[in-house]
Amino acid sequence: MLFGAHVSAAGGISNAIDRIEAIGGNAVQVFTQSPRMWKPTQHAPEELERFRVRRREARVRHVSCHALYLVNLASRDREIRSKSFDALQATMETAREIGADAVVFHVGSHLGYGFDDAVKVVAPALRALLELTTDELWLCVENAAGAGGTIGRSVAELAVLCDSLDGHPRLGVCLDSCHWWASGIDVTDAETLDQALKELETGLGLERLRVLHINDSKTPLGSNRDRHDVVARGLLGNGLATFLGHPAFRELPAVLETWPEDGLSPADMNLLRTLHRRGRRRKRPS
Repeated sequence: MLFGAHVSAAGGISNAIDRIEAIGGNAVQVFTQSPRMWKPTQHAPEELERFRVRRREARVRHVSCHALYLVNLASRDREIRSKSFDALQATMETAREIGADAVVFHVGSHLGYGFDDAVKVVAPALRALLELTTDELWLCVENAAGAGGTIGRSVAELAVLCDSLDGHPRLGVCLDSCHWWASGIDVTDAETLDQALKELETGLGLERLRVLHINDSKTPLGSNRDRHDVVARGLLGNGLATFLGHPAFRELPAVLETWPEDGLSPADMNLLRTLHRRGRRRKRPS
């Protein structure tokens, strides 16, 4: 397993590599632009080149680019859908330029008009965006916590979305531990987690799993509320070891998205590694 975190790209996107190297990570996630503004960032060519060089030097084995939070490909508002597509396209283009492995995004919400109709709206945009993927760069939809009309709250919804794209070979999945918990999957219970992953294997295929987001939760199991907490300080607590130690995740990057008030440090990477080791030692249900 690879261990890393979402870090700031302030001062230049290549600084993200410096920051993840400083805390001992070998996987990193960045925003390619402000997560709360539509306007894309224009990265200087030398910054993009430095990112690639520093990644090799720092031996960072996985890079994810997270799309901005405003994206809603399911909106009935054509302007929002257009802006969402353009933002994702810009993220994909930057991801290709820095040699990233994944672009992670939230599909958005149908805001009540219905999942089936929303898929018909979303699919053409995703089909066009998937044209920008490569053998190295995948487009990865993140599972949702389930609030309102958010899309991707269950494996069944992700499977329908995948089927609508004819099972495109470079459509991946990013699993967020907090979101799965909030949607009703107890990721701290080995038997429940095994069953959920069997469902994912049947509906999508485990080969589509490309990234893990490691977050604790401030809200109860099945709350459908996306409220991240610092790892091992929320309701999942040390039970996150079960999630991190699952054999299905053995080769994946585990990306920390929530950190203490005093910022990230090597201790955060060490905690992920400790929980992973603890989870691997646990006896799994037969």
